[in-house]
Amino acid sequence: MTGSRFDEAGGVVVVDGVVGPLRSSGRPGSRAWRRMAAALLVLPVLGALVLVLGPTGTAPAQAASACSGRLVKTVTFSTGSLRVYKSRAYACAVTVAKKPGARRAMQVSLQPRGGRAVVDSGRFTKLAGPVTVHALNRCVRASGSVGGSSGSTGWILC
Repeated sequence: MTGSRFDEAGGVVVVDGVVGPLRSSGRPGSRAWRRMAAALLVLPVLGALVLVLGPTGTAPAQAASACSGRLVKTVTFSTGSLRVYKSRAYACAVTVAKKPGARRAMQVSLQPRGGRAVVDSGRFTKLAGPVTVHALNRCVRASGSVGGSSGSTGWILC
């Protein structure tokens, strides 16, 4: 066979630039070639999943968000931050504690102009929310608090 070589360590044969398993038949279409092709297809998919999902393990509270869309506004205050996200037709807000841990009073509120505010309040360890409102072509305002400290936006996304 011209243009072929055998890698004795890996048991792989290269024929005219195509990598395949070493087998007595050694021809494309055999079971060994199909297994090799499936393995070569799975590896890039797994690599893409790692890039999309990120590494496993615990992430810090600052990276945690239950809102979809892009981050459009962050208001920081002494005990945490208020984050507002926007997708096509919706706005979403969360309040994130600066130091997660013990339960404490937290609150997040999001109001579309001309509508009622959606509020999530209670005693939480790291975040309050998410709260979501329909905001296609509407301004919204948000507020959040952790402990005794709070922050708010004016009317945004107008």
